[in-house]
Amino acid sequence: MKKISLGGREVGPDTPPFIIAEMSGNHNQSLERALEIVETAAKAGANALKIQTYTADTMTLNEAKDDFMIHDSKSIWKNKSLYELYQEAYTPWEWHQPIFERCKQLGMIGFSSPFDETAVDFLESLNVPCYKIASFECTDLPLIRKVARTKKPMIISTGMCSAAEIEEAVNAAREAGSEDLILLKCTSTYPASPENTNISTIPHMKDLFQCQIGLSDHTMGSGVAVASVALGATIIEKHFTISRKDGGVDASFSLEPHELEALVTETKRAWQSLGKVQYGPSDAEKSSGKYRRSLYVTQDMKAGEILTKENLRVIRPGYGLPPKYYDIVLGKTVVRDVEKGTPVSWDIL
Repeated sequence: MKKISLGGREVGPDTPPFIIAEMSGNHNQSLERALEIVETAAKAGANALKIQTYTADTMTLNEAKDDFMIHDSKSIWKNKSLYELYQEAYTPWEWHQPIFERCKQLGMIGFSSPFDETAVDFLESLNVPCYKIASFECTDLPLIRKVARTKKPMIISTGMCSAAEIEEAVNAAREAGSEDLILLKCTSTYPASPENTNISTIPHMKDLFQCQIGLSDHTMGSGVAVASVALGATIIEKHFTISRKDGGVDASFSLEPHELEALVTETKRAWQSLGKVQYGPSDAEKSSGKYRRSLYVTQDMKAGEILTKENLRVIRPGYGLPPKYYDIVLGKTVVRDVEKGTPVSWDIL
């Protein structure tokens, strides 16, 4: 699987997982807080920070009709209108440049999810290095084609998507010129439960669509993300906030700084542990071989005496013959005097 460069950082199976901190609406309509989120994400070790580019008017209509209300009893946004939610959550467009500049200053990649064609045009004017298509826009093929025509790397979340819908999105992107495409396994519930995350799909998606696969993770903690790395995920995206108690549209399922730092550490450890198919001692293990069991003489013996269960034992350390020779050695005579604690070797028999 070929590596992809996201803002100068190579992403692929041979590099540590690429960690994206998703700010979303957790800035709570404060640019100062937004910049603080950038700084804490960088300090925690994130490789990139992502925002979202839309306005309430580019997302929906300012209507209170039933179609435009959130009625799901389990939703953290229950009883809000879609317009109210997006008005609360959107990132003012004039904030984008200072946010991206702060990311660059701190060594992070700053980019965004556009939600319509005007957002793509705006982000192009800021020369973003890559794009993310949100799960709910995965079926918006005109938007996907618009992004693909920029020729920049594209990350597509696939929450709720059937395999056929993902194929349509992938084909639309590739036909419009996208060469660097990464799909994210995603469960579009907020928060998501581990039981509904089904990350076993990751290697299947990789084989089916012949591209890198990552995880857009709405579960709490880092366990699911760590497991996804073991299954081949090269990117992990997590919502991020300074403190959940401060509130915000996505705060309840966002990581705090110490949790993001742990995610960075543990996903890298998971990646490091993958290695290759290996049997036998690794170089690091070779010195531990002496602590295996082996055959030892456990009583002083004179030349010509016979090895018996009383004077031959399988014990640590491992300097004698391996235990598999116990039955062969039992009953043999020693050819010279042997002290207690002598490792058994063929030349004493």
